[in-house]
Amino acid sequence: MLNRLLSGDYPRSKVLAVILVAIFLGLAFAPFLFPGVKALNVAAKVLIFVVLVASFDLLLGYTGIVSFAHTMFFGIGAYGIAVATSRLGATWAALGVGIGGALLLSLLLSLAVGLFSLRVRAIFFAMITLAVAAAFQTLASQLSDITGGEDGLTFKVPELLSPSFEPFESEVLGVLIDGKLITYYLLFVAAVVLVLALLRIVNSPFGRVLQAIRENEFRAEAIGYRVVVYRTTSSVLSALFATLAGAMLALWLRYNGPDTSLSFEIMMDCLLIVVIGGMGTIYGSAIGAVLFVVAQSYLQDLLRLGSEAASSLPWLAALLSPDRWLLWLGVLFVLSVYYFPTGVVGRLRAAAAHRAA
Repeated sequence: MLNRLLSGDYPRSKVLAVILVAIFLGLAFAPFLFPGVKALNVAAKVLIFVVLVASFDLLLGYTGIVSFAHTMFFGIGAYGIAVATSRLGATWAALGVGIGGALLLSLLLSLAVGLFSLRVRAIFFAMITLAVAAAFQTLASQLSDITGGEDGLTFKVPELLSPSFEPFESEVLGVLIDGKLITYYLLFVAAVVLVLALLRIVNSPFGRVLQAIRENEFRAEAIGYRVVVYRTTSSVLSALFATLAGAMLALWLRYNGPDTSLSFEIMMDCLLIVVIGGMGTIYGSAIGAVLFVVAQSYLQDLLRLGSEAASSLPWLAALLSPDRWLLWLGVLFVLSVYYFPTGVVGRLRAAAAHRAA
C-alpha cells in the first residue's frame, strides 16, 4: 500500500524518512500542537508552498527547464477563485467555476508558451518566460474592473469555510473548530493528494524520459523521444499544479492581489526552496518549504530575543536587530548551499548510501 502511495519512491534514508514523517504529522496536527493564528497561517503557507515548489521542481529539477513564469500560473489560480466568487457569490459552484476556468486558462497559456518558446535554449527561454510573467502582472494590475487592480479582490467563501462557522459550541482538545480550521484541513488534504500525484508523475515512464532529457536532451532525441513534446507536456503539467496551489492560497486568504500571488519575490522564494530542499526530489519541496517559511516567519522573533539578550553589547545587539532579518536569512541560505550543495535530501541520501557501502 505504501509502495503504491509513494510510487516506489522511498526516502532511501532513515533520517530523511523520520524528518518527512515529522513534517507530515506536524502539519496534520498543527492546529492542536501549535495553537495561535500565526502558527496556523505559517502551517497553511507551508502547505501551499509545498505544492507550488514541487510543481516548479517538475520543471527545473526533473526536466531541466528554467522558467520565471511559474508565479503567473500561481496567480491565475488565485485570481480564478477571487474573480469567480466575487461575481457569482460565495458558493461551491463559484469555486468550481473559478478553479475550472483558471485551469483552462493556464492550460492554454502554458501550451502557447511551451510551443513557441521551448524550442529555444536555456537563458533565452528563461528571458521569454520572465517577459510573459511581467506582462501578465502588469495586465492584472490594470484590469481593475476584473481583478480589482492594485487593490486586489476581497471575497467571501462558502459558509462551511467561513471563520464565523462554528459547528460545535465547545472546544475540541483545546481548539475551537470553525470554518478556518476546516479550510486548513481542506488545504492539507489537497496538498497531500497533489504531492502524491506529482510523485506518481515523476516516477512513471514519462518522468524517466523527463530526467533523461534533463541529463542529455540530444541523446534522448537520438533514441526516438520527441523532446519538444515532452518538455511542453512537463510545462503544462507544472502550470496546472501551480494553478491549484494558487487556488489554495486564495481560499485561505479570502483575498488576492498582484503582490499576493504574482510578485517576482515569490518566484525567488521558489528557487531558494528548491535549492535548499534538493532539486529533482519532490520530498525536497516539503523540507525546503518548512525550513524557508518557518525561518521567514520566526527569524525576526528570534533576532528580537537575541538582541534583547545582548543589550549589554551594543554592537552585537545592533547586529542582531530584527530589522536585519533578511541579512541573516541570506547568511542561512549561503550556509545551506555551502554545506548542502545537493540540497538537504541529496545530502541525506548520499550519506545513507555511503554508510550502506
